[in-house]
Amino acid sequence: MNWLGFIELIRMIYGPKPIDLKKIQRMGLLAVKIGQVHALRLDFLPVSKCQELSRLYRMNDDIPAERVLEKINRSLFDSIEERPLASASVGQVHRAVYQGREVAVKIIKQDFKKAFERDVRSVRNFVKAVLYFYPKLSRVFNPLGILEHIEEYTLQEIDLAREIKGQDTLTTIFESNQDRFDLSRLCFPHIYREISSSEMMVSELVGGKTFDELLNEKKLPYSELLDLFRIHGFFLFRVGTFHGDIHPGNIMLHQGKIYFIDTGAISTASTRLSRGLLDFFDALSLYDYDQCAYSLNQMAEGQIEGEAFKRFKVKFHDLYRDFTDSTVAQVSLTRKMMETIKLGVNCGMRFEQGMFPIIKSLMYLDGMVLRCNPNAILLKDMRKYIDELKPR
Repeated sequence: MNWLGFIELIRMIYGPKPIDLKKIQRMGLLAVKIGQVHALRLDFLPVSKCQELSRLYRMNDDIPAERVLEKINRSLFDSIEERPLASASVGQVHRAVYQGREVAVKIIKQDFKKAFERDVRSVRNFVKAVLYFYPKLSRVFNPLGILEHIEEYTLQEIDLAREIKGQDTLTTIFESNQDRFDLSRLCFPHIYREISSSEMMVSELVGGKTFDELLNEKKLPYSELLDLFRIHGFFLFRVGTFHGDIHPGNIMLHQGKIYFIDTGAISTASTRLSRGLLDFFDALSLYDYDQCAYSLNQMAEGQIEGEAFKRFKVKFHDLYRDFTDSTVAQVSLTRKMMETIKLGVNCGMRFEQGMFPIIKSLMYLDGMVLRCNPNAILLKDMRKYIDELKPR
């Protein structure tokens, strides 16, 4: 995708015409990733467009399988199925048997890296030119920062060794905190490292279904989502290192255990940001909007004070006038958070780039609740976990 393709993509996303998801997929990997990022931009885009773009996270059935088995040493396996279990933008998964055990073999499809990096360079140069003439654009949306984030986590996704490393990171946190926090329901698939590489990863075949599948079948209990929030919240708020791509296709439920898969993207947030955001949600769950405004300012790298903060607080109350006792169907938590950050920036606050993956997590979680239990009052239901998530 060159800069002309980028303009076409942006027109499709922001223009009046319907989103053509298949066309976005044909435009290449960078276009898909930009579309996925815009699914989070509830502060800029109508809810209907964000919901349509969010389908890019799970439109795997429309991506054709490739003859990737030719790239690997098939003699390593007792058997391996020709037809893939799943096919995504950069890889596909095949069922196999390894040393008598059923396994999942994830294989990178082709050499995406050079084409992807070329597209990123082209778009980055174009964005720099746009920012030269419209510098205010970077204050709210920070397109170069978003592009850098897309490049970083996509290159991690292409390198399966990073997925193994990401699982090691989360597993280490899990094992060192079992006595401090109840993580007994969390599991990670066993990885057969002796035959895994940057282009092929062999792991335990988890027999359950993804949260996405269960949500589509309307078979995911709301209580499971709340427990996912509690577990993910521990990594996000207590530790500040967390699964950076926790969409419903990357969470599985099997025999009462919640599995984290596709751990190539690990995100981090500073203590100021992660703890400050927990304080913000603590106050928000009690509808204490004065404290919310204070907590948001405290977690900003660049804070405001005096008359500027007073004006912000008034505008904050106005922004949240429809939030008290609202269900997720009535008021989107993700949209409200994006509008909150935008308000803070416009009032003079400055936030670290680590805010973006947190908002991304909230979008996934908020979207799962909307599909599972649209009448839920999420912050009230989360209230019982907030004290548990506070640092001891």
